Amino acid sequence: MNILILGAAGMIGKLLTDDLLTQTKNDLVLYAKNANTRLKLKKSQRVKIVDGDFKELDTLTNAMDGIDVVYINDMGDDHSTNTIVEAMNKSGVKRVIAASILGIYDEVPGAFGQWNKRMIGNSPRMKSQIKSALAIEGSELDYTLLRLSWLYDEQGNKNYSLTQKGELFKGTQVTREAVAQLITDIITAKDERYIKKSLGVSEPNTDWDKPSFY
Repeated sequence: MNILILGAAGMIGKLLTDDLLTQTKNDLVLYAKNANTRLKLKKSQRVKIVDGDFKELDTLTNAMDGIDVVYINDMGDDHSTNTIVEAMNKSGVKRVIAASILGIYDEVPGAFGQWNKRMIGNSPRMKSQIKSALAIEGSELDYTLLRLSWLYDEQGNKNYSLTQKGELFKGTQVTREAVAQLITDIITAKDERYIKKSLGVSEPNTDWDKPSFY
């Protein structure tokens, strides 16, 4: 299987690259701005590196040639998300996994929900994330949308829990390492349990008023 990682130079993108190279036999296309410089340590016989922007339709479309699954590492610009969807439609690629953020459905309850709204609820980035999610869910793509809780790093901590769209969000934080493992698990799943799903992603037993690092 061939996997395209859009935003491969991001922290989750790099962790995902490592997980897919060690846990699977998939071939990878790593797509990022200044990719050849920022991803030079990721070179491998199973890796192709593409230097490009999310707004470059032709570059995106060419990068999707022969691709089975696209992972979008950031949907904070809805114009870019629309371009990615257009490129997938042009190239005939159907499967996409896209990282979004918690709160796009106003699904975060209690004191943490109020804290989250104060932090990001009215930000331009949140508004773009909502528009991006609508674009993905309104497309004909076989999508999995990941609504990520607040991110931090802890080597070896790959614990995650999931909530479905329509359920209240649980958990205040999750490691980037856990998110990368979840994406790997979704890619390698043998059934369609993740297709057309919007999943809240957090760490188990972190139902607090705010993340531990705040």
